[in-house]
Amino acid sequence: MNKVLFFAHLRDAVGEEFLKVDAAGKTIRELKEELAAGYNLPKLDTVMTAVNEEFAQDDEVIQDGDEIAFIPPVSGG
Repeated sequence: MNKVLFFAHLRDAVGEEFLKVDAAGKTIRELKEELAAGYNLPKLDTVMTAVNEEFAQDDEVIQDGDEIAFIPPVSGG
């Protein structure tokens, strides 16, 4: 199992701070597509992803027990 963390507007859209999912063997891109469809999330192509607190690319394969975080771009002044 994997813990998937959501921040900012993604947390609001999902309605939870995190989800427990079985994402082992999938790429980050595949997980993004699955979550976007399942939770009616906005496109996740601009979202930064961290796996086990290290930034990751969309082609990285998720291992069992990995913690994945989706972090939207921050704006402000």
